Amino acid sequence: MADLRLDHFLGALRDMESAQYRILDALNRSRQAFKKNIIYPDLGALVNLYGSLRQLTGRMNEVEQGMPRRLREIDLRNNQLLYDIPAMEEDQLLQVRELIDWAMPHIQETIEEGKTIFEFVEEQLHLGEVGIVPAYVEEGYLLVPNRLTSELYILQYTISLFTDVKERYRSLKTNLIKTIPHRSVYHSPHAIKLELMEENRSLPNPATFFCTVELDLPFEQTLLPVAKRKLMRHLYTQGAA
Repeated sequence: MADLRLDHFLGALRDMESAQYRILDALNRSRQAFKKNIIYPDLGALVNLYGSLRQLTGRMNEVEQGMPRRLREIDLRNNQLLYDIPAMEEDQLLQVRELIDWAMPHIQETIEEGKTIFEFVEEQLHLGEVGIVPAYVEEGYLLVPNRLTSELYILQYTISLFTDVKERYRSLKTNLIKTIPHRSVYHSPHAIKLELMEENRSLPNPATFFCTVELDLPFEQTLLPVAKRKLMRHLYTQGAA
């Protein structure tokens, strides 16, 4: 993300106005990236940050109720408040809480701008099945064009399942197999699938999906993340993944 760090929020202990300025500056840089159709990593980081701050404000209520410890650090990665032993001044805690409460609407507004771009790209990107899709779809191939380089990216995907304390999640990871000139008459999606079957005998009839889009978009920062999300949604709605 555009340099929005934990100390931006702890900065309220020193200078509330300066901390607010730094947060707004970081969010403005994210907005500038969105205007260039660069969605990631800023959008994902902002969504995670917003969710973590919501959880942290709830946990800070425990401190306000009289826990005799001094706030040392906000660990957003693990959603924890880290303390030193000395008691925290009430006005310091209120300053941090005030900064978080002030920042969250600005973060949410920036997230909505990024989501608007994401949804627009998702509408313009079309996902199709190549041949017959087998019952086993946890592994397969995803073909995504990069119009900026006039190449077709051939990626192998793997869906994995992991759990935390409360929920189970699915993640989709991709590995670039190769790139070929885009729109080559010798490389139709069906021909590419046949080549992949020959090259990887462990997937005799691989689930293969092909993306089309008429927009010139950054590949790693925008097109690929949207294509992966669209594939996951497609597999989920089909009841296959």
